[in-house]
Amino acid sequence: MKRRTQTGGSTSRRKFLSGAAMAGAAMVAAPSIVKAQGPVSMRWQSTWPSKDIFHEFALDFAKKVNDMTGGDLNIEVLPAGAVVPAFGLLDAVSQGTLDGGHGVVAYHYGKQSALALWGSGPGFAMDANMLLAWHKYGGGKELLAKLYESIGANVVSLLYGPMPTQPLGWFKKPVAKAEDIEGLKFRTVGISIDVFTGLGAAVNALPGGEIVAALDRGLLDAAEFNNASSDRVLGFPDVSKICMLQSYHQNAEQFEILFNKAKYDGLPEQMKAIISNAAEAASQDMHWKAIDRYSKDYVAMQTDDQVKFYKTPDAILKRQLEVYDEVVKKKAAENPLFKEVIQSQIAFADRATRWEQDTVVGRRLVFDHYFGQEGVAKEL
Repeated sequence: MKRRTQTGGSTSRRKFLSGAAMAGAAMVAAPSIVKAQGPVSMRWQSTWPSKDIFHEFALDFAKKVNDMTGGDLNIEVLPAGAVVPAFGLLDAVSQGTLDGGHGVVAYHYGKQSALALWGSGPGFAMDANMLLAWHKYGGGKELLAKLYESIGANVVSLLYGPMPTQPLGWFKKPVAKAEDIEGLKFRTVGISIDVFTGLGAAVNALPGGEIVAALDRGLLDAAEFNNASSDRVLGFPDVSKICMLQSYHQNAEQFEILFNKAKYDGLPEQMKAIISNAAEAASQDMHWKAIDRYSKDYVAMQTDDQVKFYKTPDAILKRQLEVYDEVVKKKAAENPLFKEVIQSQIAFADRATRWEQDTVVGRRLVFDHYFGQEGVAKEL
């Protein structure tokens, strides 16, 4: 009896070890099958010139993905115009000419006006990070997918990278009232086209790399792009010394990562998870880098480039809101999807901005305390 137990035990152990060996072999073989297929390579294009910090942000995201996948996914990012013009990115990715790209949703305004609601306008008092919160948790992500489906765009979109409020723009002289904008040949994009048109400007929507040349040749009288670092490296201080800060035309915007849907759907689930988490990591990293670089270039443009910055008068800001409301009402009446997005944003903003206004202490008082005319920072 004892012997049969020992023999049975030996047999069981042999079966177990044999099974374990086979399972181990399978575990070793599985990665080998993946490796045998080779790494996945993707060719992307950004909507930015290679010298723009925005293209650097695109490269930063690609590097995060490439590093986190250990080289199993290799994204190459080309600058604007390398394959298609900046405003042609959506079509190129949708059709598979490019595997993916980096830009902003407002650049697709001409295909579906509601797409610009992710970047053009006052954001109903939300800043860019709050707009991203609405996108992820307030229904925006599902609405964006619905919009792309409505225009037959074969893409997967990931939004990230909250942008600070953008300047009103670069002018030949400071603007003191809304009437000063009337008749100006002005560059902007998205719903801001309609807003500045409503303010009396003659609007031309140019990609970033073409704006300064147009200003230099007199094709534009004034223009806006985005931030201190981009504006400086693109050459705005070479053609204008006046920049008006603060505006509601693009109070809250973010970057968009686009994948060709077929290409994305063919990726392993683990790789998709890495991409999603890389986008969120890149979002915060971009925000930190922007604070560092934008503030340095803001100072350098004043000290080295002799640029004078002015705050946009409240009268102009108020008029922007009035014109924006007129534009939104008209487009919502024409486009049910536009109205659906607006109502979703307003519902989220009403709750989120009320919480923020009641909770977050204003920072102007503490700034003046330390860095104002009689600031005490130098004494500490």
